[in-house]
Amino acid sequence: QVQLVESGGGSVQAGGSLRLSCAASRYSYSNNCMGWFRQAPGKERERVAAIYTNPGGSSAYYADSVEGRFTISLDNAKNTLYLQMNILKSEDTAMYYCAASSWVPYSGFCLRRDSYNFWGQGTQVTVSS
Repeated sequence: QVQLVESGGGSVQAGGSLRLSCAASRYSYSNNCMGWFRQAPGKERERVAAIYTNPGGSSAYYADSVEGRFTISLDNAKNTLYLQMNILKSEDTAMYYCAASSWVPYSGFCLRRDSYNFWGQGTQVTVSS
């Protein structure tokens, strides 16, 4: 059973930074997507950032709202996914979820929410202005 455990959420003032971590256990697919989603109260869950990995390398994708401020990265040795969040804004306040897929045929699948089979429990990020 794949397990994803997020950590690193918290409260921060606008303009500050946080780094989220997602430790993955029993997870191993040659072509896969891992990503961060968020859901604010009363809103739909949205994809924030995703990373596609295959034996040839990896590529990252970002929502327009976080492009240039957030960075997704993967430490394969630790089987841990990160989201570095800088210049945080009040609109970044949400529950953040780590998600992972099983095997996918190509990177475009990482943009589809239904590609993600495995989800963490979430970590809260609150940004005060």
